[in-house]
Amino acid sequence: MVIERLGKYNRTLPTGINIIWPIFDKPREMFWRFVKQDVGIEGKSIITTKTVTKIDLRETVYEFPKQNVITKDNVGTEINAIIYFQITDPKKAVYEISNLPDAIEKLTQTTLRNVIGELDLDQTLTSRDTINAKLRAVLDEAGHKWGVKVNRVELQDINPPQEIRAAMEKQMRAERDKRAKILEAEGNKQSQVLQSEGNKEAAINIAEGVAQARIRTAQGEAEAIQKITQAIGSAKSDPVNYLIAVRYIDKLGEMVSGKDNKVIYMPYEATAILSSIGGIKDLLTAKSK
Repeated sequence: MVIERLGKYNRTLPTGINIIWPIFDKPREMFWRFVKQDVGIEGKSIITTKTVTKIDLRETVYEFPKQNVITKDNVGTEINAIIYFQITDPKKAVYEISNLPDAIEKLTQTTLRNVIGELDLDQTLTSRDTINAKLRAVLDEAGHKWGVKVNRVELQDINPPQEIRAAMEKQMRAERDKRAKILEAEGNKQSQVLQSEGNKEAAINIAEGVAQARIRTAQGEAEAIQKITQAIGSAKSDPVNYLIAVRYIDKLGEMVSGKDNKVIYMPYEATAILSSIGGIKDLLTAKSK
């Protein structure tokens, strides 16, 4: 309680028992803000301002009604805020400002308009901590002169117009559909890449298998020719005639093996076959001897 003596500040009474002089001393009144619930069906909050003589030094919560603010990109938005403050100097709270609750409310509203006016709508919706910090800094600096310490400022609701909310919802759905299509396309791409890599590995394995088979066949033929050469060389005969005769006989068998073949083609140099066969005969005769 702030005591005035003959209309001039005298002292601030602490809690407990205090003695004052009647008629000469009287408490200084100040405005204070009260909130009560309406007894009607809707139950709305009713804000009233009354004069009091006792100053509450506890932390106080002020909830301000919604107000329209305009963002940097010219979008009208409804915002309501809550401020937590505490009176630290009762003398300043009484003498430095005539109506402390009204001053805090108006300062909060104007500061909120200035802060929101520097931000786009998207920044306003995603930067509540930044807005709260700016509001607290401005209010605390101004409230220091009034003997008030602003502890926290919180934004309760940020309500853009209905058409803006509908557009934002469409944008969100479009972004989600876009991300879904991108993920699906990336999945198909990865699937195709994996499939192509698998086909590539299969083709490489097949080619390597064919190459290994050819190498093994060539090695087998080389070993067979080497053994034939060694066997024929021991009989003192020419192994070339033997090999040529075998090739001629194989090809001749293929030529006459058709189902409906009525014509048989013989090489013009048929005597080469006969001479090869004769070479085989000589080889066998020499081998038997």
